[in-house]
Amino acid sequence: MTAIRIDKLLWFLRFVKTRGLAQSVIEQGHVRLNGQRVIRCAQGVAAGDRLVLPLEPTIRVIEILTVPTRRGPAFEAQACYRVLDEAHAFPIGAPETEAATKGNPQP
Repeated sequence: MTAIRIDKLLWFLRFVKTRGLAQSVIEQGHVRLNGQRVIRCAQGVAAGDRLVLPLEPTIRVIEILTVPTRRGPAFEAQACYRVLDEAHAFPIGAPETEAATKGNPQP
């Protein structure tokens, strides 16, 4: 199974503009790999792994389908992962909507 460094992966998949920015986000402990906090940029990521990424203004949960070999165009990058939380994507810090709190009324 082929693995790639997580900082390189975030840059290849176009979640960050530079590899240095990816390293900064990872070292701050904001990224999770398969439920575990990642603090090392050299952490390997392979197909089938799940990532939780803090992307303004939301948090994205993705599953890696294939490991990219280069930083190609956006459509090529998007073919390498699957978004798992798109139906439940709420902006960070956004006020809750009535639909979001319908099953959980406030006292």
